[in-house]
Amino acid sequence: MNDTDRAALTTYLNSIEDRSRSCIGYPTNTDFDFESIFPLFKHPLNNVGDPMVGSTYHLTSTSLELEVLAFFADLFGAKHGEWWGYITNGGSEGNLYGLYLTRELYPKAMVYYSEATHYSVQKNIHLLNMPSIVIRSQANGEIDYEDLDHMIRMHRHLPAIVLANIGTTMTEAIDDLSGIKDTLKKNAVTNHYIHCDGALAGSYAAFMEPRPAFDFSDGADSIAISGHKFLGSPMPCGIVLVKKRHRDRIARAVSYIGSMDTTISGSRNGHTPVFFMVYDKKAWP
Repeated sequence: MNDTDRAALTTYLNSIEDRSRSCIGYPTNTDFDFESIFPLFKHPLNNVGDPMVGSTYHLTSTSLELEVLAFFADLFGAKHGEWWGYITNGGSEGNLYGLYLTRELYPKAMVYYSEATHYSVQKNIHLLNMPSIVIRSQANGEIDYEDLDHMIRMHRHLPAIVLANIGTTMTEAIDDLSGIKDTLKKNAVTNHYIHCDGALAGSYAAFMEPRPAFDFSDGADSIAISGHKFLGSPMPCGIVLVKKRHRDRIARAVSYIGSMDTTISGSRNGHTPVFFMVYDKKAWP
């Protein structure tokens, strides 16, 4: 690095330090210290392929990834041996994965999501070319169950895919899975799928009192959370967890990597699982 580049980098670092002191208004947590894992940045960690299968590339952190996934699977009420997941690049990818699975499961389904849903959902629906209906929101940002009931009743001949918000962007409202399930049952829609976008509140909803109905034990088929919001990873990342039988519908073997093609991106950031693990400070020197 020459003197000009070094000066430019110093100027940039100083500006970031200055901005960090007054960075408010975005749902990001900056209270972290990852100095203990700086040596890992010398290595090209790449969690390519399915984390539960392994691959021909050995500079990975999939062993840590599996520990992180198992922790959240247990927290979210997933049954042992019946879940699957991976660490994503963020909540938007988790939402895309949930929708991708539903399209493969129910190609002719209708997607229902509230007007308070994160913008990534509408974008992902467009990318996947899926029909959808926007449902009204209540004043607090929670989905309007009467409007949901009305719209599902009009399209009850189609499988239903419902996007539930576990913490909306502006009001942190949580859609009640019990109410959603009651609506599906009331309209005799037996073919349905519920994806929970928990990017904002999913990581701590299990600890709330009273505990909201939002996870696998409440009827979710997949859940996505963010790692750089409440949890505070310095790199954008997230987790998506799904019922394993849904993931099995899209899995295919790829000889080049010696693994299964089950994720959105082939190569995945191998450093982000380490950030999740570092929250247990006792596990590291």
